[in-house]
Parts: sequence; structure tokens; C-alpha cells
Amino acid sequence: MKFLVTGATGNVGREVVRHLCAAGVPVRAVSRNPAAADLPPEVEVVQGDLLRPETLEKALDGITAMHLFPEPETAAAVVDLARRKGVRRIVVLSSEAVTDNPDDGYHRVVEKAVEDSGLEWTHVRPGEFALNKRDTWSAAIRSGTVRLAFPEAKGVPIHETDIGAVAATALREDGHSGKVYRPTAEQTTTHREQVEAIAEAVGKPVTIEVITPEQEKEDLLGIGWPDDLVEYIQAYQRQWTVTPPEARTDVSTVTGRPARTFAEWARDHADDFR
Repeated sequence: MKFLVTGATGNVGREVVRHLCAAGVPVRAVSRNPAAADLPPEVEVVQGDLLRPETLEKALDGITAMHLFPEPETAAAVVDLARRKGVRRIVVLSSEAVTDNPDDGYHRVVEKAVEDSGLEWTHVRPGEFALNKRDTWSAAIRSGTVRLAFPEAKGVPIHETDIGAVAATALREDGHSGKVYRPTAEQTTTHREQVEAIAEAVGKPVTIEVITPEQEKEDLLGIGWPDDLVEYIQAYQRQWTVTPPEARTDVSTVTGRPARTFAEWARDHADDFR
């Protein structure tokens, strides 16, 4: 089999590429700017754009399995082209948003296009990315104080490399067709514990200041979060203070090794907080 990875320069796509390379299989990656892709030397990087399906004709030559980054606007056309070019298997990078909202108008559109194609399909629906903590807390960690409205809210943030491992395994191995995987960390951690894990990884003391939800909203709006996203996230934080999300074992089930802990993720990304 020969493998094509779309979204190859994204946080998950890079991990899919890395895991496929580690398995010693031929990998082709799509990038709008191949010269800047910065992928392993053994990867064949070709130019293409999911929003312009006609640019993927050559990229799909000889491909039997494809990792599909979600672009709902062109998903049906991309999947149809892949089918006509001989692709047999597609693994979709989807989202837990579909589980929470089956009428999701973004990721579910892509999933449905693949399901309707008649090809083998697998959906990978990660929930909260551990990487979200980098985007939200990096400046605060550097300052030495993290302001939290819901310090005891629990989560199961997933390491991006585990998402990539699940997707790469489903691409390479038989037995995953028609399945939906929802990778999470395998143990819950509170926001307080997550901040403490990052502080330990960075090697500096970090103070947690408990604030009101209104103050936290102002903080998040101040770093560029849109209002509706703040409302969405805070609703989950309130819920997770009372009822934690489910810690699932999909990573272990698919890959044969447990999901990495949040502390491991923090150590892997310590430089992002320095």
C-alpha cells in the first residue's frame, strides 16, 4: 500500500506522517507549499490544496490509503476523485463534536462523504487537544501566574502524537473499517493538576489564581478568543467540575500502547512554555 496524508503540516498530520515513516511504509504528503513543509526526507511532498480538488490528481496517483483532513466545502469532490483514482481506504480526522452533536455541519459533512463513497472508512474523533493548553496558558505560565475560573474541572486532553498513532494504525492495518475511534487520555486530570504538571516540566513555580467566570471570559477575549467559543468552553468547564468527561482506552485498543499522560505531554512541550 502507498499512503497519502493531507493536512500533513498540521499538528496531527505531522504525527500521522511520523508514525507511518516509523513503520517503514511509503508516504506521500500534500502541502500548499512543499518547500516549507519541513517533513522527514523520506517523505514525498507534493503540491496540492484540498480546497481545489483538481490539484490533487497527481498526488493521488498510485495511492491506496489516505488520511483526510476535514474540509467540508470540497469533501465530496475530493473523496470522489480519490475513489476514481483507486484509493481503497480513507481515515478521517474528525472531532468529538460529532459525537456531542450528530448534526454537526462541519466534520460530519466530511464523514458522510466518505461513508457514502463505498470505500473502507475509519473516523478518528479526538476530544480536547492537550495542545489547547499551550495556546491558552503559555503566556500565563511564563508570567508565573495562571488565572482559572474552574480549577477543579477535569479533562482528558489527548497528546497529538496519540491521535496520529491511531490514525496511522487504522491506515496501515486491516480490521478498522467502519469504526469510529474517540481517543482521549486514559486518566482524568483537573486544570489545577495540568498547570502543576506544566510547571514541573518547565522547572519553575507557577501560582494559580482563582477568578470568576466573568473575569476568565475577559481574559480569553483579551487573547483573541471569539465570544461564542468562550461561552462554549466555559459551559464544558462547568459541566466537567461536576461530571468529568469519559476517559477512554481507544488509543490502547488501536495501537497496543496506553495513551500518553498529560505529564508526558507537558514534558514534551516544556520549551513552548519557557
